[in-house]
Amino acid sequence: MTRRFDSDAFQTGTHHQLHDWLGAHPDPDGGFRFAVWAPRAKRVRVVGEAAPGREALRRSSDGIWRGRVPTAEPGDRYHLEIETARGRTIHKADPFGRRFTGPSEIDAILGGPGFEWRDAAWMRRRHLTQGAEHPVSIYEVHLGSWQRDESGRHLGYRELGRRLARYATAKGFTHVELLPVAEHPFYGSWGYQATGYFAPTARYGSPEDLKSFVNTLHRAGIGVVLDWVPSHFATDAHALGRFDGSPLYEHRDRRKGFHPDWQSHIFDYERGEVRSFLLSNARYWLERFHIDALRVDAVASMLYLDFSRAPGEWIPNEHGGNANIEAYEFLRTTNDMIGSEFPGVLTIAEESSAWPGVTRPTHLGGVGFDLKWDMGWMHDSLDHFQRDPEERPDYRGELTFRMMYAHSEQFMLALSHDEVVHEKASLVGKMPGLDPERFANLRLLYGYQWALPGKKLLFMGGELAQWSEWAHDGELDWDLLKWKPHRGVQHWVTDLNRVLRDEPAMHRRDFALEGFEWLDLDDTRRGVISFMRLGDSKDRPIVFVANLSRKRRRYRVGVPTTGRWQTLLNSDSERYGGRGRSPGRLSTKPRRSHGQEQSLVFDLAPLTALYLAPVRPQATRRGKRDA
Repeated sequence: MTRRFDSDAFQTGTHHQLHDWLGAHPDPDGGFRFAVWAPRAKRVRVVGEAAPGREALRRSSDGIWRGRVPTAEPGDRYHLEIETARGRTIHKADPFGRRFTGPSEIDAILGGPGFEWRDAAWMRRRHLTQGAEHPVSIYEVHLGSWQRDESGRHLGYRELGRRLARYATAKGFTHVELLPVAEHPFYGSWGYQATGYFAPTARYGSPEDLKSFVNTLHRAGIGVVLDWVPSHFATDAHALGRFDGSPLYEHRDRRKGFHPDWQSHIFDYERGEVRSFLLSNARYWLERFHIDALRVDAVASMLYLDFSRAPGEWIPNEHGGNANIEAYEFLRTTNDMIGSEFPGVLTIAEESSAWPGVTRPTHLGGVGFDLKWDMGWMHDSLDHFQRDPEERPDYRGELTFRMMYAHSEQFMLALSHDEVVHEKASLVGKMPGLDPERFANLRLLYGYQWALPGKKLLFMGGELAQWSEWAHDGELDWDLLKWKPHRGVQHWVTDLNRVLRDEPAMHRRDFALEGFEWLDLDDTRRGVISFMRLGDSKDRPIVFVANLSRKRRRYRVGVPTTGRWQTLLNSDSERYGGRGRSPGRLSTKPRRSHGQEQSLVFDLAPLTALYLAPVRPQATRRGKRDA
């Protein structure tokens, strides 16, 4: 490399291309160059096939050890032997290793065959498809347990890419989100306890195989979201913990450096070098793997010094408060870097607190994320739909409160993996009543989710109405699709995605006050709610009506335009496993209702969601003289 390494940027936490400098890189003169940050080490050597003679590296003033191994070749295995300040010898995996011999292995593998991307068309137009005004419906996937081969073994990245591209396209999803794929020894951590931050897990293949996965989805028109974990890391002995014999990547004080819930190390955001490591890691996945969005895990645990800690178990900041100022600045820096270097790429915060301005731009004092998971909506909605329909009128606030704060952030409505594990029951398993009622309630829940302002996410298996909780050691219960109620829910999700995509009113003003209007939120006695989604003046409005009760209702709803209306979606349709009860022909009546000058009157089946829209006028055929 002819460029000079920027030590100042590295030490101040603003270097976002460390992967071009640290780790192992082919040398123009032959062999490989190695570089590793280990400021307190007495000696560092490269060992393994790449350096049979245990090649020693030299230390520079910035704490980085560097050296060239002329005999190293692509495919060779290696790791690092470190002599600590106290004279103890430890063996560590390269923090910038690109590929490891196995999920629990210390040896990284040099080089790779390279990859020829064929997604240029997607990359050119990506910024035009992922903005606030575009439909986003994400299918969240754990690669090891979505589908397996006939023997029950994991599929590889390439085969998963082909299958997921077909499936997500057929079901109308715009994106596939992967639970973390950075190398992780414990499969049961689902990827949230990483050891190799720059290496895709070897369980499913090589880095080139993962690139092929992304390439295949892009060519099918599907974006790829990656779950990214800059909040904590695994304690495995060969990984980042006490890397040079003392706390380095983790904070030296256990009150800031160890997470009591997850039994993992917490990154030391006070160290510029650690912030540069994480900043570079974010860039690496976007740059080298063409990832379209990063979903950042456990943001609240980063922002609050007292997260999940009792009094006396945390250290106040310099102002005496509980905000982690350094983590806050790191997140802002990361979002700014991504926004400037990767136009159109989204950053999504899994943030469970009321921290203000999570999706506000950084120049306005915000954290700078594009989207934030609406955890309040998730908890309130699941609480409400788990109630017996007879009880729901007394808890209507669980449905209506969300719109009191819906425009305080740019929200994503997520029903994620966290809601269907650890004895929480599957989504359909949470629903009340006998089986037909459970399915009706689940369709009602999804109809409500898709109708509200905000981007959408559903974890795999939810579209199958899977009875069992998610089990990472198996695969989804695909055999359920033999049964009509399960196929019906899958069809319902597919058609919800179609309407979300095809009707601009359903996505164009997700984050604008003008995009939503309550029609009826006070009919608690009858258990009905209704509201409108509104786009621009040229977009037809969509009216959503939900009967949350077990009783059939004769219902009047106010609408903004006169004439014929149509039912876009009816969750009680036989196609979805319902009873096929139709609201009938829809034409407006000149009677004022819900603040509108005209209204529709129709029969509303129990536990049913309707999407209604004015009928579009037929296009006028013009003769040659009018052309």
